[in-house]
Amino acid sequence: MQMAQVREQMIEQQVRAWDVLDERVLDTLRQVPRELFVPDAERFRAYADAEVPLAHGQHMLRPSVVGRLLQALMPQRHESVLEVGAGTGFVTACLRGLAGRVSALELYPDLAEQARNNLATLGVSGAQVLDGDALRFESATRFDVIAVTASLPIYDARFERLLAVGGRLFIVVGEAPVMEARLVQRTGEGTFTTQSVFETVIDPMVNAVRPAPFTF
Repeated sequence: MQMAQVREQMIEQQVRAWDVLDERVLDTLRQVPRELFVPDAERFRAYADAEVPLAHGQHMLRPSVVGRLLQALMPQRHESVLEVGAGTGFVTACLRGLAGRVSALELYPDLAEQARNNLATLGVSGAQVLDGDALRFESATRFDVIAVTASLPIYDARFERLLAVGGRLFIVVGEAPVMEARLVQRTGEGTFTTQSVFETVIDPMVNAVRPAPFTF
């Protein structure tokens, strides 16, 4: 079966089936060849609705989760995006397909280099991958859209403070076996709204604060 057919099967049977119905999002997933971003040894998982193992114990998000993330944020052509956790660059490429420009942070330099190489191979411009720990990231620039691709056991407001007024933040909060994907919108200089979008389980952010262990 040709890759384009397998990709369409993924979209119809996994992504659309999980209530991702926006055609801009579905078209973006059609146009970004997921297999390019998957390690060679894991190529057989490229279009399975499963997390794909990466170096350092990290994983690519499931296609259905990527679809829900993109649909929740709905980046527009004029908007700027910050991605936290580039991995090998798949979500970065999808965000760039919808938005004006993307800055992606990646903690591990080898993954960041893979992401840059993958984006260059695909001919993606307007997206930069930066080495760095998101929990130490500071910026004078505010972003219209922020996508955090790792979970936070305890919510951290540092990311919402990087939003422009009207901006949206996608973030997953909690610990396994159930985590909550949230959409946070900045409605004013000091005001925010939060919407629960769906439940999932994804890798926790490296170095994130965790709840104190329970003791008797």
